[in-house]
Amino acid sequence: MSNFNISNWLTWNNFSIALDVLIIWYLVYRLIMLIRGTKVVQLAKGIVFIFIIRIIAGFLQLHAVTYIVDQIVSWAVVGIIVIFQPEIRRGLEHLGRMPMFSGHENSEHDKSVRLVKELDKAIQYMSKRRIGALITIQQETGLDDYIETGIKLDADVTGELLINIFIPNTPLHDGAVIINKNRIAVAAAYLPLSDSSMIPKRLGTRHRAAVGISEVTDAITIVVSEETGGVTITRNGRFLLDLTRDEYMKYLNSELVPEQEKHVSWYQKLINKIWKWGASR
Repeated sequence: MSNFNISNWLTWNNFSIALDVLIIWYLVYRLIMLIRGTKVVQLAKGIVFIFIIRIIAGFLQLHAVTYIVDQIVSWAVVGIIVIFQPEIRRGLEHLGRMPMFSGHENSEHDKSVRLVKELDKAIQYMSKRRIGALITIQQETGLDDYIETGIKLDADVTGELLINIFIPNTPLHDGAVIINKNRIAVAAAYLPLSDSSMIPKRLGTRHRAAVGISEVTDAITIVVSEETGGVTITRNGRFLLDLTRDEYMKYLNSELVPEQEKHVSWYQKLINKIWKWGASR
C-alpha cells in the first residue's frame, strides 16, 4: 500500500473542483434566500417534481413519458420568463444594488441614520397630536428580561408602524416598544418604574418607566407625553425634559449614528468607475 502523499491532493485540478462546488453552493443559497417568501417557491417545487418524474421515467425507460416531460421542460423556460418577469426584474435589481456594484456597503451608519429618521417621523406625528409613546432603544446592556414581557414583532422600524402601535385603545399601545439592532423587537413591554424623588410629580407612569429602565441599563428611552406632547429622553438615570425637535435630533444623532466609514476598497472603486462609465454612455 502506497504512503499517503498530501501533495497529490493539493493540485490545481482539485482546487478548481472545490472552488466550483463552493461557487455553485453559494449561488444556490443566494437564490433560495432571494425567492424565499415569494410565489416563485411554489414554482421551484413544481420544477423539482418534474425533474423527479423525468429521472424515474428515464430509469424505467418510459419513452413516451420522457418525451413529454422533455417537451414541457423545453417550453417551460419561455413560460417562466413571461410569467415571472416582475420577479426576475426584481432579482436583477437586487443584484445591481449589491455593495460590489454600488461602491459602498449598507453600513451601520446608514441603518442608524434611517432609524433616527423614522423615529423623528413618529415623534413629530405623535407629539403634535398628543399621543403618548414609550420607545426604548437597546445599547450595550441586554434587555432580554424586558423583551420577554412584550409581544414579539421583529419588524423594521418605520414611523408609520410606531404611530399605529401607540394609537390609543389599540392592543399594543399600553407599554413600551423595545428596539434592538435597528428592529422593533417587541411592543407592549413592561419596564421597571423608578422611585426617584427627582422626577416631577406632574409626570406620569411612562416617564417613571423611562427613568426606571435608564437606572438599570444604558438604554436610550424616548417618551412622548399624552398630556402636553412634550418629548423626553432618558439614559443612565438622567432625563432630558421637553426637548425641541432640534435638541432631540442632535442627541439621537450623536448617540445612535456612528461615524461614517470613509474606506472604500480598491476593487469597489474600480467596479464603481466602470459602472458609472457604462451608465453614462
